[in-house]
Amino acid sequence: MKSRRFAAFAWFVIVFNILVILWGAYVRASGSGDGCGDNWPLCYQQVIPQTGRQATAVEFFHRVTSGMALIFVIVQLVGAWRIYPKGHIVRSGARGSLIFIVIESLVGAGLVLFRLVGTDQSVYRVFAIVAHQINTLLLLGTLVLTAWWASGGAAIQWRKQGNVLGLALMMLLGMGLLGVSGAITALADTLFPSRTLLEGLLEDLKDTAHITVQMRWIHPVVAIVFWAFVSRAARQLAKMRNDTTTDQLATLLPLVMFLQLGLGALNLASLTPIWLQIVHLLVADIVWVLMVLLVASALRENK
Repeated sequence: MKSRRFAAFAWFVIVFNILVILWGAYVRASGSGDGCGDNWPLCYQQVIPQTGRQATAVEFFHRVTSGMALIFVIVQLVGAWRIYPKGHIVRSGARGSLIFIVIESLVGAGLVLFRLVGTDQSVYRVFAIVAHQINTLLLLGTLVLTAWWASGGAAIQWRKQGNVLGLALMMLLGMGLLGVSGAITALADTLFPSRTLLEGLLEDLKDTAHITVQMRWIHPVVAIVFWAFVSRAARQLAKMRNDTTTDQLATLLPLVMFLQLGLGALNLASLTPIWLQIVHLLVADIVWVLMVLLVASALRENK
């Protein structure tokens, strides 16, 4: 059983959450994370802040849109319960989406309440950013699966998948590592901006540099190695699965990842302007969506 209207709404929820993620990146890159002080969910103890500060407006807008995202996911869960029968896979996807968006909200609240925002350079912020990034991937992944299943995609079959399962899991774990290293790099670029490319590269090599700066080199290396792996793994998945949907996704994914590599190089060469960071993150989110769809297609049950 499926509902076209529910499926369309599920895809809309994905798009809206990606926009929230992008605005969250702008909050971090613009240093607006402390725009409401250490108050949550209120902003300077006000429902609607009146400070007139740009940072406050940026942070408050992020909280409003995050709240809207939560409401949409709740509506999605209610819709899944009303439309699909007990035990249906769409219900599971909608339930998982709600769990991860609640965790996302709690992590965001923790960042504010413990003041792990703005110019904070503590190691606690690094751990919080890593947890935030992992949960964001899980949230977006469950939203994609919910929409995929609502659109008629078959449930995932874990048993008797052989090499397909191994390749799929390696791709997902690799994307997790890439996402985490990217989040750490983005934090380093925000806290310790470089005036020139050479200055930035030299800072990466200093033993006295902040841990996030010392780790910046990891992200581009992982990105190149992972792209090479995915390019091969995607072809193998398409060959083993041998169907049109998997083949199309396996062809598109490495191409978008190659575009992402180019954006990453441009981002580095231009000293990470905020607008380019947002574009880079947008394409990264698209890569994750395509990867989840490829894995879901490759591991789907045979009807």
